[in-house]
Amino acid sequence: MASILRRLSFMFKDDELYLKLLYLFEMHKWPDLEHPKTFNEKLQWLKLHDRRPEYTRMVDKYAAKDYVAEIIGREHIIPTLGVWNSFDEIDFDGLPDQFVLKTTHGGGGMAVVICKDKKSFDKNKARRILEKSLRSDIYANYREWPYKNVPKRIIAEKYMQADDGEGLTDYKIHNFNGAPKVILVCRERFATGPMAETFFTDKWERLDITRPGHPNPDCKRPENLEEMLRLAEALSKDIPFARTDFYTIGGKAYFGEITFYPASGLAPFNPSKYDKEFGNWLNIPVGG
Repeated sequence: MASILRRLSFMFKDDELYLKLLYLFEMHKWPDLEHPKTFNEKLQWLKLHDRRPEYTRMVDKYAAKDYVAEIIGREHIIPTLGVWNSFDEIDFDGLPDQFVLKTTHGGGGMAVVICKDKKSFDKNKARRILEKSLRSDIYANYREWPYKNVPKRIIAEKYMQADDGEGLTDYKIHNFNGAPKVILVCRERFATGPMAETFFTDKWERLDITRPGHPNPDCKRPENLEEMLRLAEALSKDIPFARTDFYTIGGKAYFGEITFYPASGLAPFNPSKYDKEFGNWLNIPVGG
């Protein structure tokens, strides 16, 4: 039902009604958006009521680089190799042997293409992935307002090698009213198997949160954890909720992206108590 509703999203002019129906079909219960209590309910409330113009720049994977550099410094930004309006415009001859392609408005790893060897790079597969992402509309399907006016483009970035030679570990720091409290560690994101996900507190205490289909192995505390938490706090200042993502390479933190609505606020927690606990940490001016 949720997939059918998203295909018919253009028919709904009332954002609140649409989000309530989407929440019902995805979460199997009717949300209380007048007096939200859980984390997922409050994310839906923020979609409707927290619409600051700067959010559009913050979620644009191209424009966000300058925004973030102004706050935490250019040394934490992965270099950009090019940006284009369509796949046919990409200057592959001008790109190095290794690079990463992604759409500037895309969400999740489904809109990312990694090239480790240009000689064996499958351009047709890359075209299918990126053009599908260019056709997607996160605002229409999930009413994530910041994406409404993000230009849909393709960006190329420098390929960043993990210290162990494997895929990069993604540290997704959840900031509640400017305070980093939870870290989701994602590994093997682009491997053939399921992505590994493990939740920790900001003190690196493991949380017993699991998600169906995702293994949750233990993870070593990164040596520069305090640096990443400091950067996350700077980027999330005065924002009700923001997830700030980082990679750590050679002991140095690199910015990944900023997300305001993880899983669009439509992912249940196991155990469910964390939906309420995270919601308690997120203060919003209900009725304001």
